[in-house]
Amino acid sequence: MSRDEWIEGFADAIGVPAPTPEQVEAILALAGTAAHASERTAAPVAAWLAGTSGKDLEEINRAASAVQAAR
Repeated sequence: MSRDEWIEGFADAIGVPAPTPEQVEAILALAGTAAHASERTAAPVAAWLAGTSGKDLEEINRAASAVQAAR
Protein backbone atom coordinates (compact mmCIF):
# COMPACT_ATOMS: atom_id res chain seq x y z
CA MET A 1 0.00 0.00 0.00
CA SER A 2 1.36 3.41 -0.94
CA ARG A 3 1.51 6.40 1.39
CA ASP A 4 -1.32 8.08 -0.46
CA GLU A 5 -3.49 4.96 -0.42
CA TRP A 6 -2.98 4.65 3.34
CA ILE A 7 -3.79 8.33 3.90
CA GLU A 8 -6.97 8.03 1.80
CA GLY A 9 -8.05 4.93 3.72
CA PHE A 10 -7.28 6.48 7.10
CA ALA A 11 -9.09 9.70 6.24
CA ASP A 12 -12.10 7.68 5.14
CA ALA A 13 -11.96 5.58 8.32
CA ILE A 14 -12.05 8.65 10.57
CA GLY A 15 -14.58 10.52 8.45
CA VAL A 16 -12.51 13.43 7.19
CA PRO A 17 -11.39 14.43 3.70
CA ALA A 18 -7.89 13.36 2.70
CA PRO A 19 -5.40 16.21 2.34
CA THR A 20 -4.61 17.60 -1.08
CA PRO A 21 -1.12 17.01 -2.50
CA GLU A 22 -0.24 20.60 -1.55
CA GLN A 23 -1.44 20.02 2.01
CA VAL A 24 0.61 16.82 2.23
CA GLU A 25 3.73 18.78 1.23
CA ALA A 26 2.99 21.45 3.87
CA ILE A 27 2.41 18.77 6.52
CA LEU A 28 5.70 17.10 5.59
CA ALA A 29 7.46 20.49 5.79
CA LEU A 30 6.09 20.94 9.31
CA ALA A 31 7.23 17.46 10.32
CA GLY A 32 10.67 18.14 8.84
CA THR A 33 11.04 21.40 10.75
CA ALA A 34 9.98 19.78 14.01
CA ALA A 35 12.17 16.71 13.54
CA HIS A 36 15.27 18.69 12.60
CA ALA A 37 14.88 21.41 15.24
CA SER A 38 14.49 18.99 18.15
CA GLU A 39 14.03 15.32 18.85
CA ARG A 40 12.40 13.45 15.97
CA THR A 41 9.43 12.57 18.14
CA ALA A 42 8.39 16.24 18.05
CA ALA A 43 7.19 15.74 14.46
CA PRO A 44 4.06 13.65 15.14
CA VAL A 45 3.19 15.76 18.17
CA ALA A 46 3.56 18.94 16.08
CA ALA A 47 1.27 17.41 13.45
CA TRP A 48 -1.33 16.65 16.12
CA LEU A 49 -1.07 20.17 17.54
CA ALA A 50 -1.44 21.62 14.05
CA GLY A 51 -4.48 19.47 13.38
CA THR A 52 -6.22 20.53 16.57
CA SER A 53 -5.33 24.22 16.29
CA GLY A 54 -7.82 25.20 13.59
CA LYS A 55 -5.10 27.27 11.89
CA ASP A 56 -4.15 26.90 8.22
CA LEU A 57 -0.96 25.11 7.23
CA GLU A 58 0.77 28.27 6.04
CA GLU A 59 0.33 29.87 9.47
CA ILE A 60 1.39 26.65 11.19
CA ASN A 61 4.59 26.42 9.15
CA ARG A 62 5.43 30.07 9.86
CA ALA A 63 5.02 29.42 13.59
CA ALA A 64 7.21 26.28 13.40
CA SER A 65 9.93 28.21 11.57
CA ALA A 66 9.77 30.99 14.16
CA VAL A 67 10.16 28.52 17.01
CA GLN A 68 13.11 26.92 15.24
CA ALA A 69 14.78 30.30 14.66
CA ALA A 70 14.25 31.39 18.27
CA ARG A 71 16.04 28.38 19.76
